[in-house]
Amino acid sequence: MNRPTALIAEDEALMRERLKEKLADAWPELDVVAEAADGNQAIAMFADWQPQIAFLDIRMPGMSGLDVAAAIGGDCHVVFITAYDQYALQAFDAGAVDYLLKPVESDRLTATVERIRRKLGSPPADLSALLADLRAEMRPQASRMQWIRAAVGKQVKLIPVADVVYFQADTKYTRVVLGSGEALIRTPLKELLAELDPEKFWQVHRGTIVNLDAVSGVLREDAERQFILLKNRQERLPISRQFTHLFKQM
Repeated sequence: MNRPTALIAEDEALMRERLKEKLADAWPELDVVAEAADGNQAIAMFADWQPQIAFLDIRMPGMSGLDVAAAIGGDCHVVFITAYDQYALQAFDAGAVDYLLKPVESDRLTATVERIRRKLGSPPADLSALLADLRAEMRPQASRMQWIRAAVGKQVKLIPVADVVYFQADTKYTRVVLGSGEALIRTPLKELLAELDPEKFWQVHRGTIVNLDAVSGVLREDAERQFILLKNRQERLPISRQFTHLFKQM
């Protein structure tokens, strides 16, 4: 019986190697026949090897993982790899495509492998709707929110988004916390996430979005409790368990 084959497209060599090693443990029968460092290389390698499965990093130089998926998704089963879950999870969960969050966890990979194994006898999923949703979420940096109109006392001020340390839900309002002082806006966190740059602003708790430029480190009190330390403020921001994976490499 022929062994299943796969392509890994990931621009970080270390990540690529780690995923290959974890796949060898989770799926010994799988042959990783090609490894690409960018989207253009992934397209060329897919044409040469015609693998059944493609593990695609969403953000790569040149053609993105979404571009590659649009080109090859009808001919193989796609698993997306992403470091940013907040902008993608809803789109992924609504579709039939698997995804892996960086750093890739063994338990998640094992579950993904089991799902792919079951799908190999069926045609690949139609990715068109999912790709449209993801492209909408990943619009260019220039169209991301740059300024916020916020109430400061009796005044309404225009605040650069880059100056915000974190956003925090607070009853009917959202607190806009700065290095010194704070303001209030009515925009819910969910709407803010759709407008903010996902490479700069991460959701770390159900009610908190933090500016990574304002983070000095992470305090791990134990396996269950982790806190973000800030450069210009004394408070510590708790990290929910569902977001702790974002900071494992810090």
